[in-house]
Amino acid sequence: MTDHERHWALILAAGDGRRLRGLTTTPAGVSVPKQFCSLDGGPSLLEEAVERARRIAEPERVCAIVAAQHEPWWSLQLEGLPRDNIVVQPQNRGTANGVLLPLLWILQRDPDARVILLPSDHHVRDEAKLARALRSAASRSSASWPEIVLLGFEPRAADTELGYIVPGLGSAAGHRSVERFVEKPAAARARELIDQGALWNAFIVAADAQALLRLFERRCPDIVSAMRAVVLDARAGPAQAEALAALYAELPELDFSTSILQGQEQYLRVLSVSECGWSDLGTPQRVAQAVDDLKQAEWRAAPAIGRSRAFLSLAAQHRRQSHSGSLAHPIAGPIA
Repeated sequence: MTDHERHWALILAAGDGRRLRGLTTTPAGVSVPKQFCSLDGGPSLLEEAVERARRIAEPERVCAIVAAQHEPWWSLQLEGLPRDNIVVQPQNRGTANGVLLPLLWILQRDPDARVILLPSDHHVRDEAKLARALRSAASRSSASWPEIVLLGFEPRAADTELGYIVPGLGSAAGHRSVERFVEKPAAARARELIDQGALWNAFIVAADAQALLRLFERRCPDIVSAMRAVVLDARAGPAQAEALAALYAELPELDFSTSILQGQEQYLRVLSVSECGWSDLGTPQRVAQAVDDLKQAEWRAAPAIGRSRAFLSLAAQHRRQSHSGSLAHPIAGPIA
């Protein structure tokens, strides 16, 4: 089996999107997580993430972690994925648990898997450039290639709402060691970090699945053991779902970056990605900037199959907010 045939793409789509609720709350007070919205019409961010995943993995190896309470949204937008490739967590217990559950599920099916973690709520203008970087990060063609690689994006500005990766020494293969992480620095500090060569942290990871699991085992062995027992349980259907729900009711909320990655930098490497129009769309200002960038590049959203299944347009909501001078309530329902 070739390296490419071992690549699994894991789309992280279980988040609640709390930071952008000013643009995504319906008149009834329901917050639609931003992965189920489009940037400016066309496919939702989740649908774009699925297409991003298909550039680097075979369709049968594209999977997603979603939240049970979001089913009305993801059931429509993930119709193209095999149902067995949609892992449903009973509730949100932080990004660390949201990675661990599908990681164990993938390892059960393919112990030699190399997995690429893709957040579902990002936007990328130049998908081809990102795909090349992802394929490079996921490659095992060189014996010197590291087991866990983070993608770091060259900063366009000293953004105080993003995390930074400070690289260390480089290698002939192009990746560099990770010296440390810095979360949301003040503006002056962000400029200093950029001058030192720091990169934006997008939480896009390409890793040998077993090596990634070892990071979890070092930090939360009891959780790994308990969750593995549920995943490997021979029972299927309601009994297994009940066991998972009972486990999640007791789990602490853990963040993948601060609880798992930070403090284990010696096991990580970072690959720099040049400007490709990446944005996490984490604030209304970044939504507006992404739309402006696309207009300048004369970008057009890839057509969705049939009618768009995005529930809201972030750009349309931002325009309404700007015109009214306050947050306007969005119109719920798929975009025509």
